[in-house]
Amino acid sequence: MRIAVAGATGNIGARTVAALEKDGHETVRVSRSLGVDLMTGEGLDAALTGVDAVVDSTNCKATDPKETVAYFGTTTRNLLAAGARAGVRHHVLLSIVGIHRVDGNAHYAGKREQERLVGEGPVPWSIVPATQFHDFAAMVTGWTERNGRATIAPLLVQPVAPEDVAAVLAEVAVGDPQGRYADVAGPGPQDLVDMARRTLLAQGREGEVELLPTWEGIFGTSMAGPVLLPGAGARIMPTSFEEWLASQGRP
Repeated sequence: MRIAVAGATGNIGARTVAALEKDGHETVRVSRSLGVDLMTGEGLDAALTGVDAVVDSTNCKATDPKETVAYFGTTTRNLLAAGARAGVRHHVLLSIVGIHRVDGNAHYAGKREQERLVGEGPVPWSIVPATQFHDFAAMVTGWTERNGRATIAPLLVQPVAPEDVAAVLAEVAVGDPQGRYADVAGPGPQDLVDMARRTLLAQGREGEVELLPTWEGIFGTSMAGPVLLPGAGARIMPTSFEEWLASQGRP
């Protein structure tokens, strides 16, 4: 099959391309750095010519709800419209577990708009919701670290390996449209503060950063409790957080 991957140079997109090509499929990398602009639509029709399926793994770094909704809305409309013109038979969207249970998060607002457009769009679709990735705690530590301190919300998450998510996306893309797919998650729940502590330890940075558990930061109490955990019937992937930590090693 010929499959286009939007966000092909990103964390999940690059892994999805690799998974598809390993299985013998032809991929088309869709990325602004490669000459295809999802915001303007430039290069999109040419990129989707002859494509059977599209995987959308794009991301947005904006922190304002209006900006994220505008970005995901524009890029998704352009991708769906071009897909319909090209006769794409399957549109696969990577989404996030729990976004419909959380208010006040800018990124989640954008993802909800993206899901809405795909669900109402002209191309048969599958939406694949995944939990946070194993490197989520490291990312949050990097976002909030100031003068040797980092604020970490005590979120309860069930992290999943990026490689496992990419494998699911590749598998879904080559099959028939499924509508809303099962939640995709890792083997077990984790406390984000403890994940951050253990990540620093595995990286040989213990003692460098003081972790301050607090809800007064980028994540609010609407994300407390089991809100971010996968629902019933979730697809549990094999790679554990402990295995990911062991693969990090010390610098």
